[in-house]
Amino acid sequence: MPTSPFAPKTALDRLMLPVDVPTLKEAEALVKRTEGKVGVYKIGMELQFAGGLEFARDLAADGKKIFLDVKLHDIDNTITKAVRNVAKMSVAFVTLHGYPKTMRAAVRGLMEEGNPELCLLGVTVLTSMDEEDLVAAGYRGPLADVVEARARDAREAGMGGIVCAATEASNMRSILGDDLVIVTPGIRPAGSAAGDQRRVMTPEDAIRAGSDYLVVGRPISQAGDPGSAADAVVAEIEAALG
Repeated sequence: MPTSPFAPKTALDRLMLPVDVPTLKEAEALVKRTEGKVGVYKIGMELQFAGGLEFARDLAADGKKIFLDVKLHDIDNTITKAVRNVAKMSVAFVTLHGYPKTMRAAVRGLMEEGNPELCLLGVTVLTSMDEEDLVAAGYRGPLADVVEARARDAREAGMGGIVCAATEASNMRSILGDDLVIVTPGIRPAGSAAGDQRRVMTPEDAIRAGSDYLVVGRPISQAGDPGSAADAVVAEIEAALG
């Protein structure tokens, strides 16, 4: 079965750390304290609106692997042009909401720019949402069905991977095989608080379920020693990989 060109090679590669802080000064400090301890730095909306896009460019230029978590969703033409510009930033991953038209437009933009090294990730259902949240948002059918439909759409569109909860990773792996990478937020080491996440799993269980990349935020960034906390997560990933 084909293997994704975006598949991680080592346990360290699999750990994604969100740099979810309000200022560039705090972001620089977090990166410094975890340098060499994580595989990918995820730059989300909080930091993006505080100079995070240029910070992402600088980190990428310094050789670090960057995940730009923008969750794009707009009209087709805007998405295509936006992805063309993202492809020029030398980042490794970018997210967009997993709507079929949005994903097809993003793939078109990537092909036009000719950057095969950027992995487009389709967000299925946010890990902070549960069945009741979906119903309140007007969706019909079980949450698992929505995730599955968007995963199939992502594969058909030619995306590089999907974002889903680790609790869904096993089913997504059976559907997608090794063609697309699976990125799972909501990862919490044993004993950590779930926070605002609803569908959570430990690093070891997530890897065994079929996740490729694990997004681990507050258990690392809010630890007294973020570097040591990251080391512990990588060790758990290594144990799961056998």
